[in-house]
Amino acid sequence: MLSKSLSPTFRQSFRQLSRSADFAFVFDIDGVLVRGSKPLPGAKPALELLGQNQVPYLLLTNGGGVTEKQRASFLSERIGVPLSPRQLVQSHTPMKTYIGQWDRVMVVGGPHDSARKCAIEYGFKDVLMPHDLVNATPGISPHHQYSKQFLDQFALSPSQVDLDQPVDAVLVFNDCRDMGTDIQVILDLLNSDNGKIGTKRPASASGPEPAIPIIFSNNDFLWAADYPLPRFGQGAIRMMVERLYKEQNNGAELRSKILGKPFVSQYEFAAKTLVEWSGGQRFRDIYMVGDNPASDIQGANRSAWKSLLLRTGVYTDGDDIPLDSRPSEGVFDDVLDAVRHVLKSQ
Repeated sequence: MLSKSLSPTFRQSFRQLSRSADFAFVFDIDGVLVRGSKPLPGAKPALELLGQNQVPYLLLTNGGGVTEKQRASFLSERIGVPLSPRQLVQSHTPMKTYIGQWDRVMVVGGPHDSARKCAIEYGFKDVLMPHDLVNATPGISPHHQYSKQFLDQFALSPSQVDLDQPVDAVLVFNDCRDMGTDIQVILDLLNSDNGKIGTKRPASASGPEPAIPIIFSNNDFLWAADYPLPRFGQGAIRMMVERLYKEQNNGAELRSKILGKPFVSQYEFAAKTLVEWSGGQRFRDIYMVGDNPASDIQGANRSAWKSLLLRTGVYTDGDDIPLDSRPSEGVFDDVLDAVRHVLKSQ
């Protein structure tokens, strides 16, 4: 184990920390602990080091599309460290606070129908996805990419989809799997007659306020995947939706709500979750470890957290970083390097 390789003095300092630590860690996932489906070097020993010394930590990701239980299980298996769903805040986790506000929601993104299952687990009662509408009325997306097998397995049957019942809100949980279909369905609903599928509101009602609310679960323009270059994320989807909405509404800018990093509300939700996970413990310092200056680091700085930037994801040496997105504690080679730095300083 890593702790056995440390000097007796260093191990003793860790034992003292574990009895009196008033600090905690929050880690991004993609580009910090894993890259795509593969664990990054240093992830397992870094988390084990914190676990051995009873330093609380939480995972805060702009990823999503599956339940917290599913993602925690996946990460536990990949990294090799047991993780609780209660240690995980995904981009859409705060959407559970909207339970009771809307009866019927359109959930967008994620693999298969996992986002529907997640929304239902949160407490939403009537959950549609774009491929449900494709199955019920294929003309809504003439060039959709869904196979009959996919629709048979993951879409609601046409008899289960009441096209006359309005949709109350659009909730974008994750990146699109069929971008053309998702964007078409989203824009149809934003410009509909009070959320009724297949309708269009009168021109006099057009403007910045959409027919029904839309919430994007994050604003990441890029994210670190298995491919050598970062890939477009949900922020790119938002840009497309906004540009098309503007075209359809005489230049009006779409009013929407955006969750996720770097918005302070997401960090406040994470801090509350961290306190709950730690049994009510309060923390003097929270250290955010991330790979994306414009997301992880900027949000941490805005929230008065301490921030550490890694070279294992979106960021590479030489990138121009705005002043508000520069890490307070420095740039590190990997997550283990960052954790060791903080433990030594504490």
